[in-house]
Amino acid sequence: MSQTTVKFSIEKETKNSVRYKEEPEDGKMPIMGTVYVQKWFAGDTKNIEITIEKKD
Repeated sequence: MSQTTVKFSIEKETKNSVRYKEEPEDGKMPIMGTVYVQKWFAGDTKNIEITIEKKD
């Protein structure tokens, strides 16, 4: 199993969600690109991190 933490910063707010864009490490390709988080959870958070774990 391997685990990676991906960092995101706010890109824009939509009606019910907040769109975050990935901030890839220097010289690496994005893993997820863009992610939408519902406003009720995101609140006014400017940066988020998502940890991905490969099980196989």
